[in-house]
Amino acid sequence: MANLKEIRNRITSVSSTMQITSAMKMVSAAKLKKAQDAITAMRPYAEKLTELLQNLSATLEGDAGGEFTTQREVKKVLLVAITSNRGLCGAFNTNVIKGAKTRAAHYQGKQVDIFAIGKKGNDVLAKTNSVIANQSAVYDNLTFDAVAAIAETLTQKFVSGEYDRIELIYNQFKNAATQIVQTEQFLPLAPIQSDVVASTGDYIFEPSKEEIVLTLIPKSLKMQLYKGIRDSFASEHGARMTAMHKATDNATELRNQLKLTYNKARQAAITNEILEIVGGAEALKG
Repeated sequence: MANLKEIRNRITSVSSTMQITSAMKMVSAAKLKKAQDAITAMRPYAEKLTELLQNLSATLEGDAGGEFTTQREVKKVLLVAITSNRGLCGAFNTNVIKGAKTRAAHYQGKQVDIFAIGKKGNDVLAKTNSVIANQSAVYDNLTFDAVAAIAETLTQKFVSGEYDRIELIYNQFKNAATQIVQTEQFLPLAPIQSDVVASTGDYIFEPSKEEIVLTLIPKSLKMQLYKGIRDSFASEHGARMTAMHKATDNATELRNQLKLTYNKARQAAITNEILEIVGGAEALKG
């Protein structure tokens, strides 16, 4: 059994760890509220934009998406892996990294590159895959304009023919305890299918419907990427809050066990001292 000093040192160490994890949990909880409000507020807009695009496209004949819907033979693929810049958030980053490696294996025999958004994904994937860029600085000032610049870069890579397919891999925020890894096709745009009957009313479009669709598509792509990063940002804080909550509970349990062990060891030491005193007294009497 460890001596009393070693047990006291472990109790002090575990208590310090517990204070740190508890503080991190509260910080993540505060950030989660803001991030959750942001993604919840923008989802209706993103969904309505997609619905509008679908409704307009359904009334057009032929290829209304222009260069954004060009279907080419898939030879070069770009996977956009959205992770975080910091750890201590459970399996949050690991799940996206595994998802990226799984998709890369799916395109075996083709050129597959990684476009990393987040330091953690970049550090791990760069060891086994071809990472062409890392945009971890976007989290320093997470705004639509900052993400729109990244979306334009990705769009240009597809339009120029540098890549034949671009996919997003990220954690979708469901609640503080649940994040779902999503793989979405970014480009080319999938054929627009809608169960809603397109409106055929007597509307006047200015400019033409074709021009409106071609204007909405880049905006929709930027919104899709922004929503993905916002989802991932909220998921990160939810995952970290959950991980730190579990870490705090585990540290509390370990501290209680150490205190029990310490009390038992201390009681045993006192008992031995009493026995030695009694034994010495008996020896003197004899």
